[in-house]
Amino acid sequence: MLISTNTPLKNPPKDYSPTGCEHWYVLKDGYDAGKTMFYYDFTIGDGEPAATLLMVHGNPESSYTYRHIRDYLTGADINLRIIAMDHIGFGLSDQADFEMIDMHHAANLIQLVRELQLEDVTLLVHDWGGPIGIGALLQDHWRVKNLVVLNTTVFPMPEEGLTYKNFPITWLPWCRVPKLVPNRLWGGVAGYVVSHAKPQSNFKFVAGVLTKTAQFGLGAIPKGSPDYVWSESLRSVANAKSSKRNVQNAEVWGHGYSYQDKKHGRQDNHDFCQFIQTEIVKHWGVDGRNISACGVFGQWDACGKDEVIMQWQQALPSMKERTLKFPESGHFVEESNGDDIAEAVLSLLAEA
Repeated sequence: MLISTNTPLKNPPKDYSPTGCEHWYVLKDGYDAGKTMFYYDFTIGDGEPAATLLMVHGNPESSYTYRHIRDYLTGADINLRIIAMDHIGFGLSDQADFEMIDMHHAANLIQLVRELQLEDVTLLVHDWGGPIGIGALLQDHWRVKNLVVLNTTVFPMPEEGLTYKNFPITWLPWCRVPKLVPNRLWGGVAGYVVSHAKPQSNFKFVAGVLTKTAQFGLGAIPKGSPDYVWSESLRSVANAKSSKRNVQNAEVWGHGYSYQDKKHGRQDNHDFCQFIQTEIVKHWGVDGRNISACGVFGQWDACGKDEVIMQWQQALPSMKERTLKFPESGHFVEESNGDDIAEAVLSLLAEA
């Protein structure tokens, strides 16, 4: 693959994207104008696709996290267009040059969506890809026909049960980890949590993170492995700092927050959060078009707990009949339950 960006991920695995379907989009507006985003865009089946699936990743991952869903769907008897991108600072896209959060990535994503003139979209989102994808597409709310939610929220995180202030370990919550890990080793943390964050003891989790971080620091994570993709994408300090900013803000997920960025000054996403929470009900809930929605949740995770699921179902009642829960899966449910998610997508499309 000829890479057209300054990404630190120089040796992506052969299955990173479908062969010949790689594309590069140069952003035209905003803080990242002139930077290049990677995305793949391909169609399953012959003739005009009956639907378009847009998959939006979160942090600290990339479009590669959707490979299991993508590959399962590739074998299905359906005409379907599938698109997935790498946000700036992740995967094969250009490196970040400031501490980016959801509203910045959403501003980039809507540019790509408009460039591709996407309509009747089935939007699939995970992690920070929830506020990114939904925050972007609500600007052109009419483009979305269906919504698939994977371990994410756009609402204020309920204080009951697991939160990123007490999970995965009460004395080592996720929101505090970035302050303990040097920028140059952050990729090692990503290399462990994306592929291995499933129910486990505190000792096993800490040991796993430390081992993977040491391997990353020594350059010993095997090239071509999923762990290599997650970790190597964050090899640069700039990408690591941008990724860490999202994790630090997980403490107040959905509430809004502000912070000082060295390049662009004070950044505040309170209005962005409020926009999503108001507009999603107005346009996609029963007060609007009442779009078809489904949710797939790994429940060893704050974003997979019942209180979060209830928020989704209240905002989008159509999700009540289309919710899958996996108690033995963690936050990165697309890594462990890709086939289940693909089947959920197929069922949703079959109802159209």
